[in-house]
Order: sequence, then structure tokens, then C-alpha cells
Amino acid sequence: MTAWKMDKRWLEYEVEKEIAGWTLERVLKEKLGISGRMIQRLTRQKGVHLNRKQPYLQKKVKRGDEVKVRIADAFEPTLPPVAMDIHVLYEDDALLVVNKPAGLAVHPVNEKQTRTLAHGISHYWTEKGQPRAVRPVHRLDKETSGAILIAKNGFIQQLLDKQLREHAIRRTYLALVSGHPAQVGEGGTFSDPIARDPHHPTRRCVSMKGDDAITHYTVRELYEPKPDVLPEGAALVEIELETGRTHQIRVHFSHHGFPILGDTLYGGPVVDGFRRQALHATSLTFLHPLSGDVIECMAPAPDDFVKLRDQL
Repeated sequence: MTAWKMDKRWLEYEVEKEIAGWTLERVLKEKLGISGRMIQRLTRQKGVHLNRKQPYLQKKVKRGDEVKVRIADAFEPTLPPVAMDIHVLYEDDALLVVNKPAGLAVHPVNEKQTRTLAHGISHYWTEKGQPRAVRPVHRLDKETSGAILIAKNGFIQQLLDKQLREHAIRRTYLALVSGHPAQVGEGGTFSDPIARDPHHPTRRCVSMKGDDAITHYTVRELYEPKPDVLPEGAALVEIELETGRTHQIRVHFSHHGFPILGDTLYGGPVVDGFRRQALHATSLTFLHPLSGDVIECMAPAPDDFVKLRDQL
């Protein structure tokens, strides 16, 4: 939507001919997908303007009217910036997609974590003169590499969260697993519910008391057994998540007898010193929350993953 313009705190929209006569409330809901609850919060905080004035939501708009919506909170805490290489796959005024390296947590969970991807992005934005809070839309495990989506403000995060809940964000992974789940080109779906493991502080497990979890997979390559290392052989699988439970892919493949190589927490064998889960988020596809354009980002697999695949 070329009629939209955005800076750090405000989104501006010039009413187009096609929607002249709509109420302001309808513009907010249908042009931006803002929920009724968020509209109420914005109006209470004087976060909606029509031609620089505080409007009634039922006021009808005219072609050329200027609608402004506040997209940032009055105060957004930022993390201390830490210099690191940030591999940007896509960026504009609303969002950022990066290729996260393995071994780096996405966001700190306590004050002792002072070097995470979020700290690196904070530095990246600060260097560009755009310091702001880092808002991941979804997560990747510390030892999982690949594409991750970051919103640049709370307003955009709300719109992307809605896409995530409605399964409109397509997340595709590659994994190297022990055994042969299916023939090349074939696959299936795991739909076992997942819960916390009552006997371990970080593990998850399949449990009928758990949350719904759905994982689709297709086998892309099969590798012959290695009697001393991989007696069951191995496979490269392409995986698409329908839900996003913690450790979902790792739990599902382990539960069905095909643990991910290097994933010792879930029984994965260590091959040639590869001691992390061989799991990579290879692509991310979603609708841009403002323009509605399809955004597809491809994340190249890291060198250690490619090397392990070649060795198999």
C-alpha cells in the first residue's frame, strides 16, 4: 500500500478514492487488521489522529484525508548493544528477517545473558541511528540456525502475531535425522501433543495432557547405514510447522524413532563431532503486514550443517 508511510512512532495513511465514505473504524480494522481492543487502547492514549485532530471512530473519511496511528509505546526499553555480524535476509521500516547462527540464543531470559541475537540486533540498529526494542515474532532454539522474523515496533508485532496464530506464516526447516522415516519424496505428519517433561527441567515430551502440535515432513535424501556410527542410516528431511511448540521438531522425530543428529538431549547420535541438533530454519514466508505483499526469505545453511550432510 503506497499510501502508507511509517516512521519510528507513527504510521500515516492517505485515504484513497476506493474507500472514501468508510468510517475511520472500518479503515483501521480492514486496512490494517487492528483489533477492536487495540483500537480502544489507541483512542484512550490519543494514538489515532484524523487530519491532525482527535476523531470519532464513526466519522466518515474522504479521499485525501490523513490518518495517523501511533505504532510505538511512549517508552521502549532497548538492550545493551553488542557488536556481532548480523546476516540480514530482508529489512524495511516495519520488520527485519535475519539468518541466526547456531549457538546464539534469540533473546535473554535473565540478566546474566548479555550476548544474544537481540543484543546484536540492538547494536545493528543503534549503528544505523535507529535504536529500538527487539521484538521476535517467533523463536528458534539456541543451537538451531536459520531465518527468524523480528518486528520493529509493538504495532507491527501485533499484526505478525495474528498471522502466526492463524498459521499464515510458513516456516520450513531442514533436518538431518537418524534412520529412514520414508522414501525420498514421501513423508507424513506427526500430530502428537507436547508437554513439559516432569522428570527434566528443559526437556519436552509427548503427552496426551500436552498442547496440540502438528509437524509435516518430506524426505529429501537418504544416506546408507554406517555400522559403527549410524547403523540405521540417516535422512535429510524438509519440515513445515503448523504449530510452534517448544522443541516441537526435536520431540516429534525423537518420539517416532528418528532423533535429529547431534541432538543428545533427545537421543540423537553424535556424528564426526557434530554436537548440536542438525536443524536449520531454511525459509520463512509471510504476508507483509502493511502492503499485503508475499515476502519469502531463504536462509543458506551454515557450513557445519553442509559439511555433515556431505560426509553422510
